[in-house]
Amino acid sequence: MGSVCKDEREEVIQAWYMDDSNEDQRLPHHKDPKEFVSLDKLAELGVLSWRLDADNYETDEELKKIRESRGYSYMDFCEVCPEKLPNYEEKIKSFFEEHLHTDEEIRYIVAGSGYFDVRDRNEAWIRVWLKKGGMIVLPAGIYHRFTLDSDNYIKAMRLFVGEPVWTPYNRPHDHLPARNILKHLWTRRMLLLLESLLEYVEAFGSIIMITIMSSLVLYCCILRMYVVFVLKYQKTYKNTCA
Repeated sequence: MGSVCKDEREEVIQAWYMDDSNEDQRLPHHKDPKEFVSLDKLAELGVLSWRLDADNYETDEELKKIRESRGYSYMDFCEVCPEKLPNYEEKIKSFFEEHLHTDEEIRYIVAGSGYFDVRDRNEAWIRVWLKKGGMIVLPAGIYHRFTLDSDNYIKAMRLFVGEPVWTPYNRPHDHLPARNILKHLWTRRMLLLLESLLEYVEAFGSIIMITIMSSLVLYCCILRMYVVFVLKYQKTYKNTCA
């Protein structure tokens, strides 16, 4: 029996549903029991992810391909820690305000770690723990927030298409086109998933019908053989008695 291949991204990117505690935002905030979220489910929300070689990002061919295919022409670095970020307390507070952007938010962690929280379709918080080597793309229009974890340090590469626009729109900003586009994409993905499910049910239903029909045919054959045997036995019995 073959072993299940583990997704190597999970070594640097993990996600789970958050509890409702008001404790320190830098804590993991797992539910009890823990409820993890797969990277495939994140992708359904439009959150894309990769694992890259953070020690060689300057020459990494995979990163180069991603940038070229997605048009990420702009690049800089952001280092978040009390010693490096000016107005640290104010910035950390603003990062943790629920907001959205009208463009993608792309972060590639080259050192340290931190939490990116995103809302799912039902408004529940999913905490995405990103560590060195992890890269994610948050789609335009998704409500999210960021905080450091208990290590209090992260260095991230920021990518953007063209000139960067970092404007955050704190909730509520549901009227923005980016929000409506995201909702449309979510609805479309749900419809495609439902369509696939219906096709599966239809195919599975056909198999069940074939199985039932085959069983009926087999039952009829056995019944016919039984009737023939009984009739033959009765005839033989009558001749013997006569």
